[in-house]
Order: sequence, then C-alpha cells, then structure tokens
Amino acid sequence: MGASRSTYDPPLTLVPRGAHVTADARYHCTVAPGRTLPATGALEGESPNASCVTLGGARLTETVRYADGKRSLIVYDSGTTLRVTDAQIIRLTGRVTEGRGKGRPAQRTVFAGSAQLLTDCLSSGLRGSIGQAQLEVHP
Repeated sequence: MGASRSTYDPPLTLVPRGAHVTADARYHCTVAPGRTLPATGALEGESPNASCVTLGGARLTETVRYADGKRSLIVYDSGTTLRVTDAQIIRLTGRVTEGRGKGRPAQRTVFAGSAQLLTDCLSSGLRGSIGQAQLEVHP
C-alpha cells in the first residue's frame, strides 16, 4: 500500500475517448513473512475508452523498483472502475512478465480522489487523481 498520483492526457470527461495514463506510486511491499521493502512504481499506457467513470480497454505497464535493487514489470490487460461522488476505485489485473514474481498474477487497486470538482467532468475534464494504491502479486 502506498501513495499514488495519476495523470490523464487529455483530461477525462463524461465522453469516452482515448487517453494516455501515467501514475507514480510509493509502496511498502511485503517480500517475505516479516520482511518489507520500500518500492516505487511507474505506470504508463493507453486507455482507448477513458472517461470520468471508466478506464475502458486500458493496456497499462508498471515497472516496480524495489529498494534491494530488484524490479518487476507488470502488464495490466483488464480493469474495472467504480466512481462514487468524488471518489474512484480502480482495479487493474494482469501478470508479472519480468523480474521478481515473473509469471505470477498481479492486481493493483487504487482508492483515489481528485483535487478538482466532479463537475469538471462536464467541462474542462479531470487532469488527474491522488490516492492510495495497493499492489498484490499472488503466488
């Protein structure tokens, strides 16, 4: 679990359209029973049907760099989004394709809010969100 900041280009509105998505996260990862490591995540990719309510069809890649020098490359190929007023829950699922955990399924859940008003979805669009991200790499 850790802090996450996302940006959308172009900003998200109520009308689905292609958008470039980037996110940076700082995680506290459990790598063995009783052993945690800080890690950073850099996520990037495209969502062909992005809007204020969904990141439809997103294909995103995250590089996770652990404090011990190891890394994981995760490819997310499906996701769901739930928006309740000004809060959004995004769940991405995929697989570790390189590095620590290679071949294992992965899931990234983000609990995010926006510093902008939800009514911006009707006009200029949401440029980004901030929140907490939980990354799980399953055995």
